[in-house]
Formats: sequence, structure tokens, C-alpha cells
Amino acid sequence: MTQKRASMADVARIAGVSAQTVSRVVNASPRVDPATRARVEEAMARSGYRIHRAARALRTGRSGTIGVVVSTLSTVGNSLMLEAVTDAAAERDHDVAVVTLGSGDAAEALERLNEQGVDGVVVINEASALVRSADLPTNLRLVVVDSAPDDRFAGVETDHAGGAATATAHLLEHGHHTVAHIAGPASSYAAAERERGWREALEAADRPVGALVRGSWTSASGYEAATTLLDADTVGTALFVANDQMALGALRALAERGRRVPEDVSVVGFDDVDDAANYRPPLTTVRQHFDRLGAQAVIALLDEGAPSVRTVMPAPLVVRFSTGPAPV
Repeated sequence: MTQKRASMADVARIAGVSAQTVSRVVNASPRVDPATRARVEEAMARSGYRIHRAARALRTGRSGTIGVVVSTLSTVGNSLMLEAVTDAAAERDHDVAVVTLGSGDAAEALERLNEQGVDGVVVINEASALVRSADLPTNLRLVVVDSAPDDRFAGVETDHAGGAATATAHLLEHGHHTVAHIAGPASSYAAAERERGWREALEAADRPVGALVRGSWTSASGYEAATTLLDADTVGTALFVANDQMALGALRALAERGRRVPEDVSVVGFDDVDDAANYRPPLTTVRQHFDRLGAQAVIALLDEGAPSVRTVMPAPLVVRFSTGPAPV
């Protein structure tokens, strides 16, 4: 005997809500509070209810798919951000179509997604610079992660400057005279904001601005940048690195030169990737809440608030064992 397919009425009965509320959840309406949405989604799972996407698209004019534009997936930050957006989209019963740009044409990529009928596009990190300079489809809603303010789209970002300033102040509070910096690429908004926070914290404390060398987010580039600082004898006793991957390379370079961390040089990273707690020594770093960033980007995209609204997420310092008092 064929089992009867669960209906909206079945879901409503299990969740203790009206059929209209179930319909709103099915159609991704913003007019449902999070607790009720979660209860309805749990009832859907219990009953085996499945959303008919083609029918929903006809009713709502939405495809149930969002686009994601990313410059590369070779960096840990971009991969974590994509994972966060994908998870958040799945919670709203949306699929994800990903376009990797490299150095390609952002306008062409956005138009291609627009032709696929996506419900909007999330642009991740370095791709934001390419999108800002592109001719954007006028009917395509965008949310950009890590970009300077722009009236054409909503923005979501970590408080990069604030997190960097906290990291720098932490090192100064430990008696270090100044702080050197391994920065990210000059084209990166996040890197520029972290550099700004580092510089402003030093200037606010009336300390000299330490040496700066740029990397490309990879551990290999962090190793090379730290080697450059060591060769020039400008690493000093404290080093703020713009992401954890480059900090890993810097730790290797310091170890090869016989510089102990934190006894000789204190090191702070940025991101708090899963492996940071298992670096040697465990890395003091600034935490990015990638899951919250992804969720907020999807909310801003699908709930259709003000087009230019911006959300800034806090970036707390996580103190471990790679920082300590300045050597006497």
C-alpha cells in the first residue's frame, strides 16, 4: 500500500500552527519568527513533508536557488565562508549555484546567474572588488561580504579593523614597544581594514608603526613574509598576522631562525580556524564567526530589507599561548 504523502495540514497539526504559517515557511516568507520557523521545519522533517519547488516557484516567482560569486576557493577563509552560506541557504530550503571568478569578468558572471533565475547573489570577500567596478544587473539583488559601503547592495562584514586593533592593543599591553604586521593582499578589503586597525591602535598608543610585509593569505606567503622581516631584523618582539594560515608559515620561519614563540616573539593571527588551537604553540587569534556571517548574508538576501543595509559582526580576541610578555 502506498503511503499517503504528508500535506501542509499534517505539518500544521504537528507544529501546532496554522496552515497559512506553514505556507509562509514553505515560501521563505520573512513574516515568520525564527522559533516558529524552526518548529515548522522540525514538523516537516518528522512528517516527511517535501516542498514541491516547481510549484513554489510558480506561486512566489522565486527559484529556490541563490548564486554565490567567489574569486577563489583556494583560501581557507573563502572556503569557510562558502560553506557557511551554503548551510544557511539549506536551512531556508535554497540551493546554491557557485561561480568562481579568478580574474574573470564579474559582470558576465552576474548576468549568467541572473539568466538562471537565481533569487539573488552573495558575493564573497575578494570578489567584492571586481563586483564594485562592474556594471550590475539592475534587477538582481546582491549581498556582498566584505566590501566598502555601496548603495547598490547590502553588505555583511566582520569588524576587521576593530579585531585588528584589539589584537595590537593586546600585544602592547604585554609590554611590546611596537608590532610588526604581515598583511594580506593590497586588493583585499578585509586586509586593508585589518591593516587600518593595526596602524590606528599603534598611533593611538603613540607607538612607532612597525614594519609591514604583504602575503597572499597562504602559509607559504606567511613564511616568506616572516623571512623577509627576519632578514631585515625588523620583526621585533611582536607580530600581528592578517590570517591564521600566514601565521602558520610565520611560526615555521621563526622556529627555523631559533626565535621562540612567545618568549622571543609574540604572534597573533586572524580568523580562528579550527586548526589554530593545535598550532605549536596554540595560536592567539581574532575570531571570525563564519557561520553567523553566512546566515546574515542569506537573511539579508532573502528577507528583502533595505538594499544598502550593512551588518558588522564583532571579532573577539581568543588568547592562547603564542603571546606573552615582551622579553626583558
